[in-house]
Amino acid sequence: MNVLNFVNSFFSDSAHWQGYDGIPARLGEHVQYTLEALLLAAAIGLPIGLVTGHYGRGGNALSLVATAGRALPSFGLLVLMTTLLGFGMLPVMIPLVILAVPPILVTTYEAMRSVDPSPVDAARGMGMHESRILFQVELPVALPLILSGLRSAAIQIVSTATIAAYVSLGGLGRYIVDGLYQRDYEKVVGGATLVAVLALVTLALFWAAARVAVSPGVRRR
Repeated sequence: MNVLNFVNSFFSDSAHWQGYDGIPARLGEHVQYTLEALLLAAAIGLPIGLVTGHYGRGGNALSLVATAGRALPSFGLLVLMTTLLGFGMLPVMIPLVILAVPPILVTTYEAMRSVDPSPVDAARGMGMHESRILFQVELPVALPLILSGLRSAAIQIVSTATIAAYVSLGGLGRYIVDGLYQRDYEKVVGGATLVAVLALVTLALFWAAARVAVSPGVRRR
C-alpha cells in the first residue's frame, strides 16, 4: 500500500472524525499549543527586537542568543523539562518557546535596522518622541520582515508541537506516536499529512495578514 492509499484510508475512516481522538479534537489541541507558544515567544522576542533594533545596540548578543536557542534539541529539552518539572503543559511550552524566540528576535532586530534612516532622522528633527518614532515611523516599514519572522516561528512550532504526544498530551503528534507504537502506518501517515496541511494553512494565514496589515506603499518596495 503506497502513501496515497494510507492517506485515503485514514481520512475516509469515519472513526477518525469522532470522539476525543478524532481529527477535529486533535487539530484543536495542536492549534492551541501552537498559539500559546507563539504568543509567549512573541511576547519575549518582539519587545526586545524592537527596542534593540531601534537603538542599534545588542546585535551581537542577540545573534549569540539566537544561535544558542537554535542549537538546543527540542526533544532532548522536552525530556529534561519533564524530568525536572513532571508531566504537563509547562515542559512542552518551554522547548517550543525556546525554538520560536530566535527567528522572531533576530528578524525583528534586522527589520528595524533595515529601515531607511532618512525619515527617522526627519522625525527626530521634528521633535517626535522615541516611542512615536518606533511605532509610527519604523514599525510600519519593518512590518513585512517582522511578520516573516513570526511566520517562520509559527511553522517551526506547528512542526515541532508533535513532541507533546511523547509526554502523554494530545495534538496531531498523538497519531504519529500512537501509530508507531501500534505499527499502524496509516495513522502515522495521516498524522504527518495533517501537520503538513496545518503548516500550509499557517503560511496562507500569514500571507493574508501581511496583505491586510502592511500598507500598499511598503509592499511595493
